[in-house]
Amino acid sequence: MSLMRIIRHLFIGQIAVKRALPPASLARIEQAIKQSEMNHDGEILFAVEASLNLVSLLKRQSARERAIDIFSLLRVWDTHHNNGVLVYLLLADHDVEIVADRGIYAKVGHVEWERICHEMEAAFRKRQFEKGVLTAIGAIDDQLKKHFPAELKGRENELPDRPVVL
Repeated sequence: MSLMRIIRHLFIGQIAVKRALPPASLARIEQAIKQSEMNHDGEILFAVEASLNLVSLLKRQSARERAIDIFSLLRVWDTHHNNGVLVYLLLADHDVEIVADRGIYAKVGHVEWERICHEMEAAFRKRQFEKGVLTAIGAIDDQLKKHFPAELKGRENELPDRPVVL
């Protein structure tokens, strides 16, 4: 266990989320997700978390493990076509994770999701958080359009478009 990681997580607060993604940015991300989901039958959920709690840190929970927990807790797995995609940002670790449900993961695979994460991380290193998230949504949109084109008129929106701040 890294003492520096624990300190970083304990001293970063919710204000870090507001600095990185102020309400206007979150609104634009919500709009981008809403617009994207008109193009395909997939679902995109963006979640951001400032830090992990002490118990998670003591258990050495990684950002990937937390993203998988969030994928389950927010029921991203529970879409009709198994094509939900979670984009998870853990600010304290400067880490981005994409967790894709089995329907879309089988068609896209790990390499493409990693490429999208690396693009986001490059934008984040420049402190361009909104741009990084919007670029990722665009790339995910491209994959969902390709593999799950919009076919169902008036289909139900299965996941919230509004970003989830944990």
